[in-house]
Amino acid sequence: MEANQYPESANAAVPTATSPVLSIGRDTAESHERLELHSHPEPMLTWSSTATLIGTVGGRDWLIPPGYGLWVPGGIEHAGAVLHAGEMVSIAFAPDRFPLGWSEPTSFAVDSLLGEIITHLHRIAPDDRTRPAAEALMFGLLTPLAAQHIHVTMPTDPRPRQVAEQLLANPGDPRDLAAWADHAHASVRTLSRLFQAETGLSFTAWRTQVRVRAAIPMLARGASVGAAGRAVGYRKPSAFIAAFSRITGQTPGTYLPPHRR
Repeated sequence: MEANQYPESANAAVPTATSPVLSIGRDTAESHERLELHSHPEPMLTWSSTATLIGTVGGRDWLIPPGYGLWVPGGIEHAGAVLHAGEMVSIAFAPDRFPLGWSEPTSFAVDSLLGEIITHLHRIAPDDRTRPAAEALMFGLLTPLAAQHIHVTMPTDPRPRQVAEQLLANPGDPRDLAAWADHAHASVRTLSRLFQAETGLSFTAWRTQVRVRAAIPMLARGASVGAAGRAVGYRKPSAFIAAFSRITGQTPGTYLPPHRR
């Protein structure tokens, strides 16, 4: 990983000030890489620019698709895995100087402006005169995801887990439960029972949540309702709209940028 270290004394413009940023690292995440369970005192922010990641924090799984990030407070055990290869950025902060007061794992979206600010901070020297203003703007733009963010419970048994991870990586995969059972070397009845027992949902309901959640960032970036629906496995827009409305209570068009509504 290529990291830009931020020593505490590096602030030529304001010598008495200290940066809350300890380091910024940009890395290429390879498919199927895994980060074993660990902890560290520094809070960490992970942003996926093009990769699809899954983080496990406090017994909960967090999907981190491109354009999203996850904040993990210091001292909390966490692990991770790469579902789709791509670029990612990790930022470590001083435990006593993170200004937002987030005490729990928090997911957030990274729009083009925030992404450019993070890229700028990675590129410049620790004593660059623009660093204090850029860091302040980064913190101003970091916003927790809205309450309608859909949490997807991940199974732990390796048979449904491998199916779940592949569907997170490719929500549009058209295989039915029988095909997935064959893939996981399990009977249809066993796989169906495991999904219900470990996620609280049937396989079909679980997959619908995954598909709807994957469609939301596509819509937010301006994809049409039809295109987003096809990308996550719906051949008919009407079926996609019905499923989306059932999960979120809103139509897909609600998530389109204002100029596309």
